[in-house]
Amino acid sequence: MNAQVVLLALCTGLGLGFLLAGVRALATAAALWARGRRVTGRVTARAAADRRRGGLVVFTDHLGRDLVLDPGPLGPFWGVPPVGAGVPVVYARERPTQARLWTSRHLLAPSFGWFLSATVAFGTGVVTAG
Repeated sequence: MNAQVVLLALCTGLGLGFLLAGVRALATAAALWARGRRVTGRVTARAAADRRRGGLVVFTDHLGRDLVLDPGPLGPFWGVPPVGAGVPVVYARERPTQARLWTSRHLLAPSFGWFLSATVAFGTGVVTAG
């Protein structure tokens, strides 16, 4: 079997997998946009021993439980305000532990990343086949 054919098959498989993950992330964002419960959370500081940037978001779900959302290292890029400010949070009623920030950047960034990865994988396959 030719190495170019194997590489083309791998790139195509990776591209389809990335494309599927992008569609799934976009469908999740659309479902949260349409049917998600919206609440206001408060940005709190991380523990002193935690060296990651940004704050944590504390919010209360529909059952009255306090939950913590970690926006991750890209939190400031996704629109997390400074510590002490309020931020909108959205979650599915059945899964409040999988909440997301109610900003378009936070909801759509994962799908954009997956679609960009799919484009790179398909482009690599096209370049190696040609």
